[in-house]
Amino acid sequence: MSSSGQWFYWALASAGFAALTAIFAKLGVSGINADLATWVRTVVVLLVLSAFVLATGQWSNPLALPGKSWLFLVLSALATGASWVCYFRALQLGDASKVAPVDKFSVVLVALFALLFLGERPALRDWAGIALVASGVLVLSLKR
Repeated sequence: MSSSGQWFYWALASAGFAALTAIFAKLGVSGINADLATWVRTVVVLLVLSAFVLATGQWSNPLALPGKSWLFLVLSALATGASWVCYFRALQLGDASKVAPVDKFSVVLVALFALLFLGERPALRDWAGIALVASGVLVLSLKR
C-alpha cells in the first residue's frame, strides 16, 4: 500500500490505543489524585518515546528545529497536557463509556479548526460524517 493510504491504519491503531487509554486510566485514577495520575502517565510516555526514538535511530538535535516548529510543538504539548488533565478528571468523576465519546467531540472541533486555520475544505460527505459524530456525542451525553 502506498504511504498515502497508510494513514488510515495508523489512525485506526490510534483509536484502539485511545480506547485502551480510557479503560486503563479509569482503573488507574480510582482513589488517587487525577493530576498525579496525569503526571505519572506523562513520565511513562516520555520514557517510552525516548527509548523508541533512540532505538530506531530517529534522534536528532531538537535545538536544530526551526523556530516555527518549536512554537507549534510547544503549543501542541500545552494543549495535550490540558486535554489530559481534563480527561483524567472527567474519568475520575464519570463513566469511561460516557467520558470517551464526549472527548471524541474533538473530531468535530478538528474539522472546524482545520477549516478556519488550515484552509482545509472537507467535502459534503465528510461534513455528513462529522455531523453524525456530533449527533452521536449529543445522544451519548444526554441524561437518561
